[in-house]
Amino acid sequence: MSPSRLLHRLASVLTWIFRRNQAEQCLDDEIRAFVEMAAAEKVRDGIPPAEARRLALIELGGIEQAKERVRTGRHGGSVDEIGRDARYALRMFSRQRTFTVVIVLTLALGIGANTAIFSVIDSLLLRTLPVKQPERLAMLVASEQTTWTYPIWKQIERDTGAFDGALAWSTYDARFNLASGGETQFVNGAWTSASTFSTLGVAAALGRVFTPADDERGGGPDGPVIVISHAFWQRHFGGARDVIGRALTIERTPFTIVGVTQAGFLGLNVGRSFDVAIPLGVEPLVRGVQESRLDRPMSWWLSVVVRLKPGQTIENGSTVFRTLQAGIREATLSNQMTSAAAAQYLVEPFGLIPAATGRSGLRMAYQRPLIVIMGVVALVLLMACANIANLLLARATARGHEWSVRLALGASRGRLARQLLVESLLLAVLGAAAGLLVASWGSQLLVAQLSSDAVTLDAGLNGRVLAFTAISAIIAALLFGIAPAWRATRGAPIDAMRDRGRGNTAGGRVTVASGLVVTQVVLAVVLVVGAGLFLRTFNSLVTLPLGFERERVLLVDIDARRSAIPPEARAAGYDRVLQRVRAVPGVAAGGLSLVEPLSGAMWSRLVEVSGSSLSSDARVTGPEGFGHTSDTIPANEPLAAFNAITPGWLAAYGTPIRAGRDLRSSDHATAPPVALVNEAFARKFLNGNDPLGHTIRATRSTGPIAREIVGVVADAAYRTVREPILPTVYVPLAQYDGDSAPAAPSELTLSIRSRSHAPAALTKSVAAAIGEIHPTLALTFHPLDSRVDEMLLQERLLALLATSFGVLALLMAGVGLYGVTSYSVNLRRTEIGIRMALGATRLAVIGLVLGRLSMLVSIGIVIGLALAAWASRFVTVLLYGVWAGDPLTLVLAAAVLSAIAFIAGFLPARRASRLDPTQVLSEM
Repeated sequence: MSPSRLLHRLASVLTWIFRRNQAEQCLDDEIRAFVEMAAAEKVRDGIPPAEARRLALIELGGIEQAKERVRTGRHGGSVDEIGRDARYALRMFSRQRTFTVVIVLTLALGIGANTAIFSVIDSLLLRTLPVKQPERLAMLVASEQTTWTYPIWKQIERDTGAFDGALAWSTYDARFNLASGGETQFVNGAWTSASTFSTLGVAAALGRVFTPADDERGGGPDGPVIVISHAFWQRHFGGARDVIGRALTIERTPFTIVGVTQAGFLGLNVGRSFDVAIPLGVEPLVRGVQESRLDRPMSWWLSVVVRLKPGQTIENGSTVFRTLQAGIREATLSNQMTSAAAAQYLVEPFGLIPAATGRSGLRMAYQRPLIVIMGVVALVLLMACANIANLLLARATARGHEWSVRLALGASRGRLARQLLVESLLLAVLGAAAGLLVASWGSQLLVAQLSSDAVTLDAGLNGRVLAFTAISAIIAALLFGIAPAWRATRGAPIDAMRDRGRGNTAGGRVTVASGLVVTQVVLAVVLVVGAGLFLRTFNSLVTLPLGFERERVLLVDIDARRSAIPPEARAAGYDRVLQRVRAVPGVAAGGLSLVEPLSGAMWSRLVEVSGSSLSSDARVTGPEGFGHTSDTIPANEPLAAFNAITPGWLAAYGTPIRAGRDLRSSDHATAPPVALVNEAFARKFLNGNDPLGHTIRATRSTGPIAREIVGVVADAAYRTVREPILPTVYVPLAQYDGDSAPAAPSELTLSIRSRSHAPAALTKSVAAAIGEIHPTLALTFHPLDSRVDEMLLQERLLALLATSFGVLALLMAGVGLYGVTSYSVNLRRTEIGIRMALGATRLAVIGLVLGRLSMLVSIGIVIGLALAAWASRFVTVLLYGVWAGDPLTLVLAAAVLSAIAFIAGFLPARRASRLDPTQVLSEM
């Protein structure tokens, strides 16, 4: 078809749709004018007017028939015919309300679940940042490294003339305390360079954004300033227009508010919104000079993003950075690195990756689980389509007489197929509309389950989500509509002469239905196996021995950075706090530690152990090896995890001493250095031999200190629940030899063992007790039990969703098997009656009915188990304590499906065995 003809056809269709009445009136006028002209010609030939008009109408073939031919010539007639098909389908649905409601609800669950998951995937993985031309943003990386130090950023900032701007943004979520003391009042924050907002193209909705002067050490001409988010402005200040110039106290330091960002801009860390943005240069005012990361060459905490020039590619930008690399690396080389680490640092190449979608720790944690769940809900939708197809096949067979009559009256087979496809599409549209309601609720519920902290994801409806829903509805309509449409076109006009076509359409229907049953069983097996694997993973982690009791421990994070306690007086202050808390009624034990268990943080050091064959000649990866990291401790490296604790800390967790002694109050700063080790340490460094009396030398920047091992404690989880038990060294907090020594650390965790099973009830009394000693300490409370639950959020979510959809799959499979078996019994009713009349027993009839079903289910289970074993390879990384091809899970899935199939098939089989042969034969 030529372009002009196509445009003419399109214009005709649009005119008919939007100006139908006018178009129909014009068509009617044209047809009648044509009839009058033809009749006038015949009158001139001597034919009477009445007869001339009759002959003209005969030649035309009827006015309505002529209109139909004109419509077909102009726009194929498809729009009008589809409209009639739709109206007819709606009338059918109104008469079969139960049938329609069942299908619509089934589709609503399937399409709604898919839309809900896709909306979360879209907001977390696909959606670009709401900034100017996000496609031109690129993030600096080096191999697998994505975080950078402040000295590196300052070098990059000086050499970014080849780009349209560069920015630095804190990689990890920052939380700032608004309270002046006592229990904390946190807001979400971000450390940013002065160039951040201008590089992103984000203007201020009120006031201004940062200028280079604001990023100076100690603040610019206006002193320490901040920019707040639009949401925080509305929530905390009620949207007051005079907020600019107001002071906001953060970590006991007053900041001046200079701007409010545009609504919708939530920052670069997708999934986490910021409330306040603070320039990097004033970081020492918040964290304290001793704790500041600005001058630490081994503190990796910033993401660096550049804006490419128009036409500049990622490859071009990477080349530019590699030309700058030597100068940047040389200027930021740290003397804390070994020679091997320094050599690697100097040559590891810079590169750029696209940053249009920002960066997100939440994305890295949930990308694979969300894709897995997307696959699960897609299988659920396929099962729903198979179920609906079986229902529509049964309905199509019942309408066989109607189709035969239509064929006998001249309807084409394509016309019948289109009628059924229109009905299927309407059902899909209704299901999709209901599914949007399910998706709206489900997406919000899913977002709330992604983290124990507040997650900021806009998982609402947008054009992309609506397009996905529409495509899902169309695909679903085709999946469950093609089989009934094909079945309808197989009928013959002669069937209209028979008793409603009985016996002529069953074979094809049963064959197609059998295939759908096998498909349902295959999909159900895959879903049940997946649910079993994730449930067993969650159970393995929940029941995993942690080495301590989690139910009765209350954790109190103590932050003394902005308190009135001088650094040299912290140790004595902490001791008074600990003694006062131990005297609180309901407290059974308590102790302080540098590292909080299961916090994701780790303090590690290279060690030399007397009598050990492991060497400490290895690289140092960070300042004292302390910080958040995803690396595990290699078995062949002399690396151990450390923690600084006080006496009573082990008792607070109920961790037993296996040999030797616990730490004592006599292990003070001037006493001989001592240490405790766990059993994993003894196994790694001393092949399981008794470590008592051996000495440990830990690598540190100021030289090693020899410590005598005086006790062995039971193994306990250190950083995460999933991680193997780490070789761990416990040193007295009074003998802490870290970066802040000889002063005590500014941040510690107080662990309190409650006498009851409700440790959170101690919060108020503990806060009051600490306030009596040092009211300016910042305190954050949370039970250890909740921390363990946070560690298992991903596994719990996967287990919950997979189990829910697995149960739904079993329900659909059971309904589908029951339906096809019932239909098969109805079709074979005469055969069964004859068999019983000839002497067949009820047991034989039940066996006859269940025999075919058992064959179909067995085929489905075999294929499903093979498919599940193959597909489970892709979720191995999400499993724990269970093999992807776990035989027990596969066997249990097969057993459950077999039981469901037996129950679904036995009910109609028993009904068939109770048929009265006399009544059946009398109906023949």
